Amino acid sequence: MFDYDAELRRYHRRLVEALDVRPDDTVLDIGCGTGLTTRTAAGLATLGSALGVDIAPEMLAEARSLAAGVDNVRFELADAQVHPFPPAHFSLAASRFGTMFFADPVEAFTNIARALRPGARFVQLVWQHSDRQEWMGAIRRALTDEEPPVLTDGAFSLGDPAVAEGVLTAAGFTDVRVVDVSEPVFYGPDPDAAVDSVRALEMVDEDDKQALDRLRSLMAAHHTSDGVWFDSCAWLVTARR
Repeated sequence: MFDYDAELRRYHRRLVEALDVRPDDTVLDIGCGTGLTTRTAAGLATLGSALGVDIAPEMLAEARSLAAGVDNVRFELADAQVHPFPPAHFSLAASRFGTMFFADPVEAFTNIARALRPGARFVQLVWQHSDRQEWMGAIRRALTDEEPPVLTDGAFSLGDPAVAEGVLTAAGFTDVRVVDVSEPVFYGPDPDAAVDSVRALEMVDEDDKQALDRLRSLMAAHHTSDGVWFDSCAWLVTARR
């Protein structure tokens, strides 16, 4: 399994800072993955609680294992687009790159809004468009020896600030703010580990030796004393219910 928590560790710090979890908060973490943000929120909400939801059972199994012994955190297999959350229940919602794949963003964010108390904050990180992501462009060029297309859907569907603001406003949120956040992403402690990280994503044709050689050279070029890093760009999107 690709280690997204390691890849996004600098973004995690930025998200937690922006969340500003209070001791009595009741936190909803959307697209929680293996639960790092959920556990962090639970640790700060000492008089409250945190719920992480995701549609990936294997990630939730890992999340539950990592949170063993933490009394105020739980995880549910749930699609945030349609899940019947208790209405007006949560005082804070968070998402670390977990809201870009909604089939109907307005409907999905409306459902999330229903789960939040009036005045509750929603803080999320989303990717800017693909041409702003060194990690994507460089790796795709190495694997295909071609210039990748600019993507504005899928993982990058909220890459336009006007789109992000528009769907949240249509879903009933107010005070929407979109702030540029640029942090490098981590691919491994050394070039070999970084190549294995890309292999874990099943992006590599193992029979294409030239592509593998280009990938190894790319990882070596990005190797620093602190590991292999690539530049990236995200939006920190905040709003109120």
